[in-house]
Amino acid sequence: MTHQRIMKNGLRVVMEEMPAYRSISIGIWVKVGSMYENKLNNGMAHVIEHMMFKGTSRRTAADIANEMTAIGGNMDAFTCKDCTCYYAKTLDIYGKQALDILGDMLCNSLFDAKELKKELGVILEEIDMYEDSPEDLVHEHLQKEVWKGHPLGYLISGEKAQVAGFSRERVLEFFRKYYCAENMVISVAGHFDTEQMYEWLCSYFEAIPEGERSDPGKAPVYTPVLWTREKDIEQNHLCLAFNCCTVLSEERYVMTVANNILGGNMNSRLFMKIRDELGLTYSIYSYGSSYEQAGLFQIYAAMQPSQTEQVLEAIFNENKRMICDGVSGDELRIALQQIKAELILGYESSYNRMSGLGKSLLIRDRVVSLEEDLENISRVSREDVRDFFEAYLQREGCGIALVGNRGAI
Repeated sequence: MTHQRIMKNGLRVVMEEMPAYRSISIGIWVKVGSMYENKLNNGMAHVIEHMMFKGTSRRTAADIANEMTAIGGNMDAFTCKDCTCYYAKTLDIYGKQALDILGDMLCNSLFDAKELKKELGVILEEIDMYEDSPEDLVHEHLQKEVWKGHPLGYLISGEKAQVAGFSRERVLEFFRKYYCAENMVISVAGHFDTEQMYEWLCSYFEAIPEGERSDPGKAPVYTPVLWTREKDIEQNHLCLAFNCCTVLSEERYVMTVANNILGGNMNSRLFMKIRDELGLTYSIYSYGSSYEQAGLFQIYAAMQPSQTEQVLEAIFNENKRMICDGVSGDELRIALQQIKAELILGYESSYNRMSGLGKSLLIRDRVVSLEEDLENISRVSREDVRDFFEAYLQREGCGIALVGNRGAI
């Protein structure tokens, strides 16, 4: 059973006991990411994520790592466009110790100026690493171009010229604005006692100031573009983007089914046609990127430069076929079964359950149950899928990014 509470400072808590488990997963979710930044502080949310592990008034960076390792657990964090999450996974008997470490990081991090300077150097190296990855480049820069000028299109890591100049004062200013109780959710899943867990959570996190919840602002304007980056590499990396539904839209269930059929797995149309039948590419897949304000449906492929035009035309042909001919009853049945199985199997992981609970409450302001997801997926029809492709995946609305041999398009 799922339990929700609100602390005195406004911090929302969602907990789900899983009695048969021996593990516990804890997530601290903050509604801040690159979409809440501006040109001058782009990359700040990512920097703060790094700095949380660099020492508190009670622990050094080494202490944080050693104490978590000593209880056989795993602690990490990630920054997205719309949120930042700090999480720990460990055995149920060490839940309080994991909470103590997370609470110390969130409440007592020092943001030491010398440590910040060193960590900025590490982050600049990380940005260079992404620049050396053509697959990362083609995805991230396509979003940046189709949402040009809007924070939703910003790179999560930020631009090197800006990040290098971040000061401790600016980092603290950003931290104090967004790391407040109203802007956070704590999610816990696994083996624990709900009342005891809530008591511990209050003792570690009730000191966080109240603050205000992040405002996502105006939606970006989607603009189809052609963006290219010349790189001396063996393959071309191609990414297509289509304006699509938001994470709050009920159409997201249709998108999940449409994606499964088109390019979401090894028996999808793109994989079977373009990889297996035509042999034009080794890697090809599709996925959705949905946020509160806007969303994209994206298709990625990597191929020999001489085959880029053929792959592009083959992708458009499959999209057109989905619109003109629709999907078969068997395709829909198999897709629904695959998605339901993934949802149910995912539910059996304390980490996945913690993630689903936390992000749902943070972004949607309510917890979406497994039963609700399964029911909504079951209602998707062949007509829904065809209508989805007709509404969103038209060729004239396509944005294209290419890294490799620019002369191929």
